[in-house]
Amino acid sequence: MIRDLVHKNRSYRRFFEDVAIDMADLRDLIDLARLTPSAANKQALRYYLSTSTKTNKAIFPCLSWAGYLKEWHGPADGERPSAYILLLEKEDHTMGLPYDAGIAAQTILLGAAEKGLGGCIIASIHRQKLRDALGLAPTMEILLAIALGKPKEKIILDEISADESIRYWRESDGTHHVPKLRLDDIIVGTASLD
Repeated sequence: MIRDLVHKNRSYRRFFEDVAIDMADLRDLIDLARLTPSAANKQALRYYLSTSTKTNKAIFPCLSWAGYLKEWHGPADGERPSAYILLLEKEDHTMGLPYDAGIAAQTILLGAAEKGLGGCIIASIHRQKLRDALGLAPTMEILLAIALGKPKEKIILDEISADESIRYWRESDGTHHVPKLRLDDIIVGTASLD
């Protein structure tokens, strides 16, 4: 069910790095994204896929992890992603952003959850450094990175009221807490048939 996939689909930032992901699985995820709606049906998104240990090591330092956790600089060796998907856009196509990229990224992560994988969408990217590391054409704009792997962390959703902090946090054992506003606090109005 979609509700189960949404609950499984958390922003995982620590993985069992030694659990490999097949390129065929990444291609399956892109095939799902390929079928999603696209503004004016431009289909301008392109993807860079990596399951290579060497390439993953080049991608990792180009990403910034977990902005609220200032003392944490990302997953340690052995807990890093075993795959990445980069969402790119041809420079001459801008219609639909950021919507197309968001729809595609969420679809990829829901597909990953269905496969027993987890991931994290990362927008804080040292783009020129990543472009240079991978030799990407200057005509491709780097939009997002999706880190993927077998999740190694426990994530708990905490229901909060509108006056509580939305900052995610970690317990000393590494359990990751994500505050989520109550349903009644995000619905600002309703209208129904009389």
